[in-house]
Amino acid sequence: MTFIIRLIHKHWLAITLFLLAVITYLSLTPLVSLPGVPGTDKTHHFIAYAALVFAVALRKPKRWPVISLFLFGWSGGIEILQPYVNRYGEWLDLAANGGGLICGVILATLVSWLFPQAVDVKCRPKVG
Repeated sequence: MTFIIRLIHKHWLAITLFLLAVITYLSLTPLVSLPGVPGTDKTHHFIAYAALVFAVALRKPKRWPVISLFLFGWSGGIEILQPYVNRYGEWLDLAANGGGLICGVILATLVSWLFPQAVDVKCRPKVG
């Protein structure tokens, strides 16, 4: 577990950008019908955005709350664009995205508390 946390902590930017690209692509690709995946659409939104913010919240780079707000704004932009690509933009999807972002931050904070030795303090910005 410590190895995985250190890996996420070290490569947080690459992980975040990769997940953002995947989420954006999957959200803006027109579909004939929804794929047969377990769970509801809102559950998928929640999990995707919790995973998206997890690495940022675990690493806590300078201005990480601004990055989190950017991710929420990006999700809103996707919801606005979806009707133009034969998809449905929904306010409840945006709410699920926001809930996922909050849950991802809480989960990353919990992981930091439970595995403090795994979080490389040398990489953290100095405060004060």
